[in-house]
Amino acid sequence: MSDETIRLSKRVMEEKGCSRREAELYIEGGFVLVDGAVVEEPGARVAPGQTVALAPDATLLEIAPVTILLNKPAGADALSCLRADTRSEQAAKERFLKRHLHNLTPALPLDPSASGLFVFTQDIRVARKLVDEGDKVEQELIVEVSGAIAEDGLAQLNAGATKVSWQNERRLRFAVKGPKPSQVDKMCRAVGLTPVSTKRLRIGRLSMGSLPVGQWRYLLGYERF
Repeated sequence: MSDETIRLSKRVMEEKGCSRREAELYIEGGFVLVDGAVVEEPGARVAPGQTVALAPDATLLEIAPVTILLNKPAGADALSCLRADTRSEQAAKERFLKRHLHNLTPALPLDPSASGLFVFTQDIRVARKLVDEGDKVEQELIVEVSGAIAEDGLAQLNAGATKVSWQNERRLRFAVKGPKPSQVDKMCRAVGLTPVSTKRLRIGRLSMGSLPVGQWRYLLGYERF
């Protein structure tokens, strides 16, 4: 029995009278529905009896690169947390597309055991700010510690550009520019403290806010690091 299916892009070309590239842009933009379900792969196969429709708001504008903010759980691989079902409902106006999870650059790495704000981006401008110029961007971290701090430990921690204060009797707040992996842990140990957990709350001017653990959202157009 012969296969009567054809590529979705070809079907869109035939039905909408557009070029192949235009058909691919419609599909990759999430504007093409097959039997009512969005299909984002131009090479998907469709049968003659299937209904192919173009969304009313379809546009040929190139898809803008996105930046993703994740509240990374401790011990988790950050990239594995990015799925359609882990997207937060916060600021959910941006349409989710599978291609938003491709070609992402991770910015300002965290130790695997640390939790909190983690950034992935497709935007070269954000990558330049957080990757190329990351040493100039201040980060805020909360470190839970055990043990007794050295007599002049807080003064030692505040040496240089790092700003450290007690949040409570077991938690230290660090404001530090471009910390290297394990740097904060080493600073704590140098003054007699044992780090128990580390959580990043802020990068530059952008805080994690109330984003639930293990969930992510898109950076909004007006937000800046």
